[in-house]
Amino acid sequence: MALVAGSYEKFIWGFSLKTLTPLFSYPSHTAPIKCAAAAGPLAASGGADDAVHIYHLPSSSDAGSLVDHSAAVTSLSFFCSPSAPSIPRNLVSGSDDGVVCIFDADPFVLLKTVKAHKKGGVADLAVHPSGRLALTVGRGDSSLVMVNLVRGRRSFSCRIENEASVVKYGGENGDWFAMASEGKITVHNSEDARVLQELDCGRKVLCIAPGESGILYTGGEDHHVTAWDTKSGKKAFSIQDAHKFRVKGLMSFKGSDSPKLIASASSDGVIRVWDINMASSTEKWTPLLETDTKSRLTCLAGTSLRFFWVLGYGHVRNLVESTALIDPSLHFVIARFCWSLVR
Repeated sequence: MALVAGSYEKFIWGFSLKTLTPLFSYPSHTAPIKCAAAAGPLAASGGADDAVHIYHLPSSSDAGSLVDHSAAVTSLSFFCSPSAPSIPRNLVSGSDDGVVCIFDADPFVLLKTVKAHKKGGVADLAVHPSGRLALTVGRGDSSLVMVNLVRGRRSFSCRIENEASVVKYGGENGDWFAMASEGKITVHNSEDARVLQELDCGRKVLCIAPGESGILYTGGEDHHVTAWDTKSGKKAFSIQDAHKFRVKGLMSFKGSDSPKLIASASSDGVIRVWDINMASSTEKWTPLLETDTKSRLTCLAGTSLRFFWVLGYGHVRNLVESTALIDPSLHFVIARFCWSLVR
């Protein structure tokens, strides 16, 4: 398990989730880092220098850069096939000129460029768990756009009442999505975009992270980390004053390897890991782990490092996916075997 954080000082940071010990730090960009994403053994960062940098987490190395954008890269998202959830298949990026780029994750080849927003930039994007579509929210045009990732084109757009800055899919199968606009969040049904809940967070929301069982975590200018029940629209619990400064990034870790853990990052450079089991306790919230990067953090991402691939990553991906189609239970067996060969 690993955390990846980007900073205004152009550095990318990598940490082990279990101990928050540093894995790497690189001055990878020539301008502030604006977004980050991670999946399986890979991580990516996007900056105001119009570049996307790729990192190989097992070897803590910079794996190269993508320079297909002509404006600041504002959002990134990996897609992993349901049959091989530990192996990134695609990387989708959005930029300040309204362009969305779709890349193959091995090798990193540009597959398609889509002009998603004609009068503004991409503020954020979210890829549906099926990998067939992505939602983007625009900065400057107050619009929500659906991008068909299979055909590589814009398939739907609509104006929204309040300009959104964040969008994320939630639910096991992407059953709902949430958009943050200033201090309010709207939760929508994915099939018809019907509003399911409206959440009033008070202060401006800067980051959200879907959790398990319909929980949505929010953070922002109120310095808190709040868990919302999207089914009832009520607060499940709140970590009051989780940070001394604005919460700039949240990551919810799912699965048996990281039960009930979330990570948060603030603009003063502090990263904290929280045990959600404390929500049922009367004791004051205290972080399980904490580290201080002493930099102005702008984003946070996380990934499971259950399996690593050093060389021949594409061959391993094809082997694991083809085996999983026959028997999904063999996915982890084959992945462990492949890792044992390259250790």
